[in-house]
Parts: sequence; C-alpha cells; structure tokens
Amino acid sequence: MLEELSIRNYALIDNLSLSFENGLNILTGETGAGKSIIVGSLSFLLGSKADTEVIRTGSDEASVSAVIGIGEQNKDVLDWLAGRDIAPEDRTIMVRRNIKASGRSSIYVQNIPLTRGDLTELMGMLFDLHGQHDHESLMRRDTHRRCLDRFAGLEEDAAAFNGLFLSLAERKKALELSLNSERNRDERIELLSYAVDEINKTAPRPGETRELEAEAQRLASFEKLSRETEAAAALLFDGEASVLTGARRARSALEAAASMDETLAGISRRMDQLYYEAEDLAEELRAYRDNLSYDPGRLEEVEDRLGLLFRLKKKYVPRPGMEGEEMHQDGEGAILAYKVQAEQEIEALSQSEENREKLKEEIAGLEREIAGRAAELSARRTGAAKTLGDQINGILQKLGMPKARFAVTVTSKGRGPGGNLICGPWGADEVEFLISANAGEPLKELARIASGGELSRVMLAIKTILAGSDTIETLVFDEIDTGIGGEVALAVGEYLKKIGQFKQIFCITHLASIAVRAGNHIRVEKKDVSGRTQTAVRVLSGRSRREEIARMLAGDSAGAAALAHADDLLSKYGKG
Repeated sequence: MLEELSIRNYALIDNLSLSFENGLNILTGETGAGKSIIVGSLSFLLGSKADTEVIRTGSDEASVSAVIGIGEQNKDVLDWLAGRDIAPEDRTIMVRRNIKASGRSSIYVQNIPLTRGDLTELMGMLFDLHGQHDHESLMRRDTHRRCLDRFAGLEEDAAAFNGLFLSLAERKKALELSLNSERNRDERIELLSYAVDEINKTAPRPGETRELEAEAQRLASFEKLSRETEAAAALLFDGEASVLTGARRARSALEAAASMDETLAGISRRMDQLYYEAEDLAEELRAYRDNLSYDPGRLEEVEDRLGLLFRLKKKYVPRPGMEGEEMHQDGEGAILAYKVQAEQEIEALSQSEENREKLKEEIAGLEREIAGRAAELSARRTGAAKTLGDQINGILQKLGMPKARFAVTVTSKGRGPGGNLICGPWGADEVEFLISANAGEPLKELARIASGGELSRVMLAIKTILAGSDTIETLVFDEIDTGIGGEVALAVGEYLKKIGQFKQIFCITHLASIAVRAGNHIRVEKKDVSGRTQTAVRVLSGRSRREEIARMLAGDSAGAAALAHADDLLSKYGKG
C-alpha cells in the first residue's frame, strides 16, 4: 500500500507530499493542473525510463520517494527483500529515486542502492499502473497464466508442476554432461589404470629411498671406506701398539696394584670397563671389515631402483618449487597415497554408466508424471478460462463496452516427435487474454487496444474478478473515464469502490460520478508562487469536496443547481 508520496523538483512540482489511505483514492482537478505529472512521477518511481526533461527548470535534480506498506499476504515481496538483505521497518519500506541534470539516476530502498531492473521487479509486485503506459503487468503473457491459475485455484498445482519441471531439467543436464564426458572419462580411466599398474609393479616401500641412497654411497666409496677401516683396525686391535693390547696390559697392572692398595679398586674396575668396551669395538669392526666387499652389479641395481623411484615421484608426487633430492625425500608414502586415490577415482568413474542408467530411469519417470500433471492442468485451465471470460464480459457490458468480446485462450504448446506433450516450466499451455473492443473486429492481444480508456476498463473488469486473490496491493488507473459518462460512469465508480474493499486504488478522473465514490479525495491545482507556476494538492472534505463535485458537474462550484446535484450524488454514493 502506498502510504506517502513525496515529489521534489519534478516538472511543475516544487515540493509536494501526498498521503493516501487504503481503499479508493481519487485525484481531480482542472485540465493541466498537474494530475498527469503526479502519475508520471509515480511511474518514474516504479521504474520507467529516466529523462532529464522532468527536472524542474532551475534545479539540478528531481527526486521522488514513497513510504510503502507491505501486507502479510505479499510473501513474494518479503522474500525478494530478504534475498537482498533489505529489512522492512514496521512492514514498511522507503523507496527513493533521483535523477540529476547529468542524466545520472540513483535508486535506494531502505538506503540500499538498487539497479533500475531491481526497482522494476520489486515495484511490479506491489503496483499496477493502468493507462497509456508501457508497463502494465496484465499486458504480459506470463501474467495471464498466473491470473487464470489464481482464478482457478491452481497456483499450488502449478508451483508443484514447476518443481517437477526443474527437477527434470536438472537430471537431463546431468545426463547430457555425463554423455558428453564419456570420452574424457574413458581416457581418464586409462590414465589412472596405467598409473596404478606402474606403482603396483614398482611396489615402493616407505623409507626405501633413504636406505638405497645409504647403500649406494657405501658401494661407491668402497676403496676409501676399506682403507679407513683397515687403518682403524690397526690402531684398535692389530699389533703390539694397538689400543686393545695397551688396555689389556694396563688392566693387568691395575689389578695387581689394587690387590696391594684398595684405594685403586675403583680405577681398576673402570679400566675393566674400558677394556671390555675396546674389545667389543674390536669385535664389531673386525666383523665389518671381514664382510666388506665390492659388488659392481649391486651398485648398478641400487642406482636403477633409485632412478625408478625418482621417476615415480616426479610423475605422481609433483611439488612446485622443489627439485632434486628435496623433491624426492620420503615420497614413497605419497606415491602409495596417490595410488589409493587413483583406485577410488577409477571405481567412481566406472560407476558412471550405472549412474547414467539411473538418470535415464528417473527422467522417464518424471516425464510420465509431468505429462499426466500437464494434461490435468490443461483440462482445469480450459474449464476455468471460459468461466473467467464470461464473468469479465459481463462486467464489460456494464462498463460501457457492450460490443466487446473478451476471451481467455488456452492453447497447447504441441507434441514432440514421440507424441508427448511439449511442456514449459508451468505446463503444456499458452494462456493469453484476447479482446475485440468493437463489433465485427477479430480478437486481438490486449497490447493492441488503442484506447487507454478501453484498456483501463478491461483491467478494471479483470481486477474486479481477481481482487480477492491478486497479491498486488495498489492499482493506479489513469484515463479510465475516457469516452464514458452517465450510467457507465456510475458503473465504473461502483466497480472501483468494490475493488477498493480488497485493494488500494489510486485513480485520476474528470467525472463527478466516479469522484463521489472516493474514500480519500485529493484536488490537484496550479498556483502562482513568486511568478512561477507550481502544482499543489489539498485533501477535500465537507464543503470543499461538495464544491469540487459541483465544479466537475457544471464547471461552476458555486451554482445552486450544480451544488444540489453534487449533494444528490454524495448522498447516494459518497462517504459524506
């Protein structure tokens, strides 16, 4: 619901604020007073194209803002706002749009910037503006289907169908990707299988590289190692001057001395330990020397094995920025881990054929279910379409369009090669509103209706039927009274007031018989302020409203006959 509208420096408007009520809000005034400017400013706020020509002469910027209340039933709007982290305050939002002389426009909702596309989407869920404008929601075919489904009580069924359709689309996409990747899958399996086979044949052991490198160093240094070992043996146990010979003599001498002086017993024991340690060292070194041999074949085997491990690590354990020994230390565990991962991937890829068969079964099942539901939706839509068309035609007769024919058409999208229904996201139907405004004329699209007044009356009839279920909260009617009068005007006023029981109506009219139905009557007028023309507004009640109705009837707000006629209309149709 539009609660407040503020306009600054827009065309003839300097600074204007309007408050609106729920129900029927009527704007009246002399021709050229600025009623269309107010509608234009609202259209600007709803997302119409910005034009610098609307900026008031002498100003750098025009701005329009509104306080809009959001009803609890308008879940789509609340979800839309939540999806953009915009929080209403007491179920109201502030929407503001500016345009500068440079042509730059800015849009804010609750001080959060939005694009024009976002603004149009949001306001399209809150407002319908009817007249000679280019954004009436009922001019769009997608809205026709929603209106028919709402009238027929099919919204939940259509939403369920849409969910199935999206699930089918997802599975078809998954199947297509699987089929397209089959060649790559086979190549990948072949590559991974080769890697697993190569690793299995090599059979690396954790820590193997370190062991082999130590053995290779030993074999490659045999001559020097043998020479140093012999030198150590000569000093440790070979010859009269060896460590072991000297230790044996020292031990024997200390044993004799300790037998004569007990204070040497500790030193004698330590000498025993030194002797036994030297003897153990001599034994180990003797065994090492005796086993030390040079095997050129073994060295070649070790180097070949190291080369094989090196290549495996380079292929399966890449480490960017690392080279040589650093890259290949402790890499056997990583090779084995790669093998496990490769085996798991091979298993998963090998199951893709099974997954494809499962997807095909799911797709076939969904297609059957969708075809059944689409046929059911079509049947119910077809039945409801005639009822809706008949009801709208009945209202159009009373709104001064006795020769009009309105039809809701439900046509099939056709059938595919296999004979199955061709379905879209909401079923197998194309739903469209068509009208012939004059006798003998064929049915045409709503968008091809030439008269803004005729279009507004068609919209009024549709909205009358759908008023209780349509989630759009505010309807704006411009030029709804074009070419009508008398009983038709009374009927238009009656229907506007009827819709006002469910919606907020914002209507500009030149007819007193419509204006008397207003719950909130606003007069738009021009004023001369400091030599400049300005558009101003005032809320009418009591005497001022009586005089405005008289002016609309006879062009004379003070004439006795006009005032008497105004009193008669107000007593019959007005709030007083």
